[in-house]
Amino acid sequence: MKKMLSALLVGGALFASPAMGHAAFGDTVLKQGMTNDDVEQVKTVLKDKGFLKGEVSRYFNYETKKAVMAFQEKHNLEADGIVGENTYNALGKGGVVEGESEVNTDKVISKAKSLMGTPYKWGGTTPSGFDCSGYLQYVYKESVGVDIPRTVEDIYKAGENVSEPQVGDLVFFETYKEGPSHAGIYLGDGKFINASSSKGVTISDKNSSYWKERYIGAKRIAAN
Repeated sequence: MKKMLSALLVGGALFASPAMGHAAFGDTVLKQGMTNDDVEQVKTVLKDKGFLKGEVSRYFNYETKKAVMAFQEKHNLEADGIVGENTYNALGKGGVVEGESEVNTDKVISKAKSLMGTPYKWGGTTPSGFDCSGYLQYVYKESVGVDIPRTVEDIYKAGENVSEPQVGDLVFFETYKEGPSHAGIYLGDGKFINASSSKGVTISDKNSSYWKERYIGAKRIAAN
């Protein structure tokens, strides 16, 4: 699993990097039955966010698993009760200390979903009608104040490469021309929300036969 950022501010709790020679927070997959400092930090965040009702400790018990599953469901992750890379990343969406700031994906997805059913319009950039890039540009600007390029091709160039999409990342497809020509916001579980030319703003399946063969990669957008 890739190293997490050295410190994450989440719900007022500070995840500080440990001393040299010890595993960094986020390096260990956590599951029921384990006991360590990472479990305590995760439980602290879950309690701050209202998912954990019991006491905070270093032990990953059944109540912790239920809290993790509830958090995962809310963030469109696989609700398996195991804290892996995607769950760590979702827990860390409150802000970063090192490197470029990440956008608040909860706000992005909430705004994106609020526009479900908006009709498709070639060149459209407003809720009266969107094309795919106009939709993304509007969602990011209105939800988190982030300006992204107008065209799918330029958004693809501007984004940070990621090997596998996580919730809130952008997924790109090659449709009517060579190179990136369509994009949407990844929701988890293979689903993404996008402005489709045939259905308007809708949720699509990245693993369907149509989209799977046209998928060319994912990108992450940083805050301005």
